Amino acid sequence: MRRFLIFSFITLVIQVGAQDLRNVQRSEVAFVSDAPMERITAKSSESTGIIDAQQRTFAVQMPVRSLEGFNSPLQKEHFNENYLESGRFPSITFQGRIIESVDLTRSGNYRVRAKGELTIHGVTRERIIECACVTAPDGIRVTSLFHVLLEDHAIRVPRVVQQKVATQVEVRIDLLFGPKNKPR
Repeated sequence: MRRFLIFSFITLVIQVGAQDLRNVQRSEVAFVSDAPMERITAKSSESTGIIDAQQRTFAVQMPVRSLEGFNSPLQKEHFNENYLESGRFPSITFQGRIIESVDLTRSGNYRVRAKGELTIHGVTRERIIECACVTAPDGIRVTSLFHVLLEDHAIRVPRVVQQKVATQVEVRIDLLFGPKNKPR
């Protein structure tokens, strides 16, 4: 389903005559769960996505199973099987548009808000996420730090581990959308 959404978005962008499509060339998505009894961190460098710099639209996807760095293999297994259920919901996606009327085709530093649909654990929520964008010859670099409430995405934490898993996780992203027309 997620691949269909990304494909549909790309098709729509192409149909409206987009001239500045850029693909994710490098990515790092990390999360921190800082609970009273335990701190859990993991990150992935396997996100894919596309941005249309002229239309200011984007779509990004990250495979849940690509997250690495947990405190133990058992913790990673519980994360994938019990919390995010990566067998049923293999990807996290965020797609939408940049609210501000900035020209991402021109070099510069921009503070923007990305408004779109964030889907985690099969639950889609509209979000506005503040981002820093730097447009340079090597592409458009997008960084952000935001928080996700587990309950917003129907992620249940059993009572027995509530002191070890935070109800809100911190998410950091660092994406580089490569130079115009450069293949991944």
